[in-house]
Amino acid sequence: MRKMMIAGNWKMNKSPVEAAGLAEKIAGKVGDIRHVDIVICPSFPALTAVYEKIEKSYVRLGAQNLFWEREGAYTGEVSTLMLRESGCRYVIIGHSERRSHFGETDETVSRKAAAALEWNLIPIICVGEKLEERERGEVESVITKQIKGSLAHLNDENIAKIVLAYEPVWAIGTGKTATPAQANEVHGLIRALVGDIFSKEAASELRILYGGSVKPDNIRALIAEEHLDGALVGGASLDEHSFVEIVTGCLPDTSGAEAETGDSQ
Repeated sequence: MRKMMIAGNWKMNKSPVEAAGLAEKIAGKVGDIRHVDIVICPSFPALTAVYEKIEKSYVRLGAQNLFWEREGAYTGEVSTLMLRESGCRYVIIGHSERRSHFGETDETVSRKAAAALEWNLIPIICVGEKLEERERGEVESVITKQIKGSLAHLNDENIAKIVLAYEPVWAIGTGKTATPAQANEVHGLIRALVGDIFSKEAASELRILYGGSVKPDNIRALIAEEHLDGALVGGASLDEHSFVEIVTGCLPDTSGAEAETGDSQ
């Protein structure tokens, strides 16, 4: 059975001091939860400050990007080794904002994902169609191209270690959300593609998150669908109460049943 995951993408928000304060509040409220894998992804300057607030909890640290080389003359980039030493366990790769604003391609996403896995970072690889692509009926072709390209440098052995996130671009930060049925249809497509490229077993174990205006009032309906394994949360993750509600909305039983052990830092 796939374990639920809620990851918060803080994007370019919160100074190190502000981020540490928010992380401390989140860890204080959901830091002992083990039913759900909880990840928060602040900006690079805040990584260490946030890690210091969550390291004794079950909340894990993630980054928002990386470069595939270990070190070198790559001004402005951050390596996997740097992220690991900052306390990161996860890293978001190929977010639509990276693709649209900074020229990310399926090829660069795949190289980054392979580099992350080499250094024991779990990549959260993002895919998703634009509104005009959905309206033209191109969802399947767009997602197929992104999945094949973004996973090109991975293999049967490491595909089970990744997390995928379906984020329809038209739903990110717009207040619009794909219906649970729409999201599940694309998640099912993604799972089938992974099964065809790698193995059915790997596809059945793969966690696929939904991202796009996720809020406390829609999380339960989303995760009730067969292929949805949690959410990559944007704006709502910047609010302590909203993020906590989203996390607790994924609990199988909020009455305090004994939880399974979380992953190790």
